[in-house]
Amino acid sequence: DREYNEKFQYASNCIMTSKYNIITFLPVNLFEQFQEVANTYFLFLLILQLIPQISSLSWFTTIVPLALVLSITAVKDATDDYFRHKSDNQVNNRQSQVLIRGSLQNEKWMNVRVGDIIKLENNQFVAADLLLLSSSEPHGLCYIETAELDGETNMKVRQSVSVTSELGDPNNLASFDGEVVCEPPNNKLDRFCGTLYWREKKYTLTNQNMLLRGCVLRNTEACYGLVIFAGPDTKLMQNSGRTKFKRTSIDRLMNTLVLWIFGFLVCMGVILAVGNAVWEREVGSLFQSYLPWDPPVDNFLFSAFLSFWSYVIILNTVVPISLYVSVEVIRLGHSYFINWDQQMFCSQCNTAAEARTTTLNEELGQVEYIFSDKTGTLTQNIMSFNKCSINGQTYGNYTNTQKLDFTPFNPLADPDFCFYDDTLLESVKVGDLHTHEFFRVLSLCHTVMSEEKSEGELVYKAQSPDEGALVTAARNFGFVFRSRTPGTITTTEMGQTVTYSLLAILDFNNIRKRMSVIVRSPEGRIRLYCKGADTVLLERLHPCNQELMNITSDHLNEYAADGLRTLALAYRDLSEDEWEAWSESHRCADKATDCREDRLAAAYEEIEQDMMLLGATAIEDKLQEGVPETIAILSLANIKIWVLTGDKQETAVNIGYSCKMLTDDMTEVFIISGHTVQSVRQELRSVFWSGHLLLHLSPSDMEGEFVSTACACKAVICCRVTPLQKAQVVELIKKHKKAVTLAVGDGANDVSMIKSAHIGVGISGQEGIQAVLASDYSFSQFRFLQRLLLVHGRWSYLRMCRFLCYFFYKNFAFTMVHFWFGFFCGFSAQTVYDQYFITLYNIVYTSLPVLAMGIFDQDVPDQRSLEYPKLYEPGQLNLLFNKREFFICITQGIYTSVVLFFVPYAVLSNATQTVSFYFYLTVLLPCTKRTPLFSLPVQTLFRIFPNQFHFVGSAQSTLLQPVVWLTIALATAICIVPVLAFRFLKLDLKPQLSDTVRKNKCLTLMCFSPQLTGDEGRLGARSGSRRSGYAFAHQEGFGELITSGKNMRLSSLALATFASKHSSSWIDTLRRKKHTHTHTPPSRRVILTIFCLLLNVLCICRSTVLCKL
Repeated sequence: DREYNEKFQYASNCIMTSKYNIITFLPVNLFEQFQEVANTYFLFLLILQLIPQISSLSWFTTIVPLALVLSITAVKDATDDYFRHKSDNQVNNRQSQVLIRGSLQNEKWMNVRVGDIIKLENNQFVAADLLLLSSSEPHGLCYIETAELDGETNMKVRQSVSVTSELGDPNNLASFDGEVVCEPPNNKLDRFCGTLYWREKKYTLTNQNMLLRGCVLRNTEACYGLVIFAGPDTKLMQNSGRTKFKRTSIDRLMNTLVLWIFGFLVCMGVILAVGNAVWEREVGSLFQSYLPWDPPVDNFLFSAFLSFWSYVIILNTVVPISLYVSVEVIRLGHSYFINWDQQMFCSQCNTAAEARTTTLNEELGQVEYIFSDKTGTLTQNIMSFNKCSINGQTYGNYTNTQKLDFTPFNPLADPDFCFYDDTLLESVKVGDLHTHEFFRVLSLCHTVMSEEKSEGELVYKAQSPDEGALVTAARNFGFVFRSRTPGTITTTEMGQTVTYSLLAILDFNNIRKRMSVIVRSPEGRIRLYCKGADTVLLERLHPCNQELMNITSDHLNEYAADGLRTLALAYRDLSEDEWEAWSESHRCADKATDCREDRLAAAYEEIEQDMMLLGATAIEDKLQEGVPETIAILSLANIKIWVLTGDKQETAVNIGYSCKMLTDDMTEVFIISGHTVQSVRQELRSVFWSGHLLLHLSPSDMEGEFVSTACACKAVICCRVTPLQKAQVVELIKKHKKAVTLAVGDGANDVSMIKSAHIGVGISGQEGIQAVLASDYSFSQFRFLQRLLLVHGRWSYLRMCRFLCYFFYKNFAFTMVHFWFGFFCGFSAQTVYDQYFITLYNIVYTSLPVLAMGIFDQDVPDQRSLEYPKLYEPGQLNLLFNKREFFICITQGIYTSVVLFFVPYAVLSNATQTVSFYFYLTVLLPCTKRTPLFSLPVQTLFRIFPNQFHFVGSAQSTLLQPVVWLTIALATAICIVPVLAFRFLKLDLKPQLSDTVRKNKCLTLMCFSPQLTGDEGRLGARSGSRRSGYAFAHQEGFGELITSGKNMRLSSLALATFASKHSSSWIDTLRRKKHTHTHTPPSRRVILTIFCLLLNVLCICRSTVLCKL
């Protein structure tokens, strides 16, 4: 009843992430832009310039650059918001079938309302948070995939309330008039509390009755749901977090420096105003007869007051408004470089890297912490049956490279299944009982759903990838799982159809780490089949299995050394009396109202004893290509990587080994799993002194102790965290460490984390596009992260820092000339430059050289940046642009202004020409610009507007005199030579790593190119005997399995190379390598030495002279 529900004013299902519309864009955008200190300051200057008694410059000198800045920023903001509108419309305009007035009608998602009944069909996304009313499956069951919510691709089961499960017809649903009272909107994905009132009865509602927005309906023909929460009230949006405006540390520093510069400008204005007051009182009064004050001025103090504001206008170029435009242009160029990088293009999925923002590029060069999701980010979520041990015989150690063809043996085999050891297939063919029983367990003990699209064409919908791999293995070896009902499991065993009665499913939990099924065969035999972690299953075997257990344990250790995920299999025969007795105790435990979980666990423990061991399986969990190498290289760059996953603890441990975060030299892995403040505090303190740990994050108020402990560890993995908890972990590091953070993920459960971090990276994978839409950068493979940071991030930071240094330098060198000139013009606020030159200095005359450097400059090639991760550390330490570097730049700028003003003044102070001032100006302008970059267009302007350029005539005559050119050369030399000398000495006495790398590359005296070895995407061998336990990630009550895995390891050679690079001085290493070339002829060494010196001079000249043009 829409009319009834509308009076409660529930949230609309329309999603809006955009900031503007056509009406609000201009006022809101201008309001946001004028929150920038520089923009407000120049608006104030523009107002001052409209006062004739104050301004000695025309108003266009300020309004032109200000309008340019505002226009460019507005265009960029409008473009970004357009794409946000486009993505919002894409989601809001999806179609759903809504039951309106007794019939199903197509409605856009944005028009769905709370209280509507929606029909969902197979593979459709859920439009809002729904209460499941009925389903096409028996008992009101339906199956969903929650990858967009928690990152897990395994299917989960939901069930409708029994009283509504029969309302499958639209006519019956149209008469449904129940009332739902529930908790307010919140972000808890695993909990829902509500009550359904219908037909004078009430029914309890839990999370098992809910279909959340973002889920996908799987393996279910259709279902109906009642909208409970819509739009921003849905749990998906509640976990998305608020969109934050992200600013780089350089932006924040620039704002501080602009305020300092403004204070410096005020000080200069005060000094010159005081000088004006003194001059007017002592000297100016003598000229009143023929040089009187303007009418408003009646005393020297008021003259000083006006002079102060005049100098604020004249010296305004020290606060560079064009700085912000130039920064945006540079960032835009860097963004295009990321988009155009072919080495970050994935040909398999035809996806290129994309910079979705242009404001954070240089922040990529300062990252200290990376927070990564696991599923779909580090792993491919693809698992394959690799090896197995059956009755003491191991299979899978093959030398044959040709995969087996199962088609002649089994027409139902999966053609994509790969296995190479033909001895196992022969064992099946000859009818080995142990082998048959082994694969029978795999075909029966699982929760996989089967869909037969056509005769013999089976599609398995596994609740976890490892279960799918095991059932597929059984299928290919002749034991084909065909279908299931709530009470039966149908298989095809060696060509014969067999139907088993499913008597019980023994659910998993975190403590059990195993699941079992009890089935009755067609012959009437009752048998329990169990699979689970070998560490818990081997303890429950019959004593007669000791010899077989020892052999199987050796095989398990071998599989673990290969980094494979292991699983043990066992069975137990039950008599009819045993089954009846246990069934009764299980029934009582299941119906218990208090301590139900404990009673069920005791019942399971009772029956899962004295089992007979069958063998073990080994599954390969494939990481994404290059994940261990990427983590190793980023670690050498002093970047700390944390994994935040919603999976179980066992899965987190194994993925840590797989991707090289955990290694065998870590003698013990410590787990923090307390659920109270006291227990967590005690565990944290005991772990702190150990040095290596894996953190299982539990809710607590111990932020400081957690952060200090975690940051002291080599590896940190947080498991079973909700999307909001991921964001909270990021916020903790931002709050306590003041470090630049980067979050990378591929699912909707990562959106909150991505938004919270300084930089968000979305992986365009199999879990939707929510992470990509919320991210600042996106690409398709985790391995591209090293190039994004070590190449593009480092280059962007380097270029931006150099650009800012030279920008502030040239502006101080330009503006301070006015300051010195004030002492020689009676502090009369006259300009030493023409007003057109002042207007065009930053936006025309000196823009291209510094922009070119800021966009294209490279200290070392991209390959060298990857080979030497230590090159990344200056950005983390903020060494290239900080307050100290800023003061060095302005000191050099002040020194340059002194040279530019006083050298021409000293040379020409005694000049006798009548146009000596313009003669001086003609000398000063080239000195300031350093080179006539725009001589051709400037001459054209002179001809068009001759009356506006008063110095043209004098320039044409004075430039013919040699003293002018000598003065220009002298002033330039005095400015440049000290810098050249300092740079040369620094390069020779205390070179940076980039200097040494660049010099050695150019001289080709060494060839250092470490190559990472190991099979990509596959777990390499890992020494040691630590055995992995099979991990479960099922929701309790449905037996959903998730496995644990082993590691993918770099070769010993690569690790040794990394260790040597990390522990020794890079420069000393390079020098030692250079000195090993003892067979170079002496004459060649001399030539190379001379060439080296010349190269140093050229490098210094390029970076010093060009960038100052």
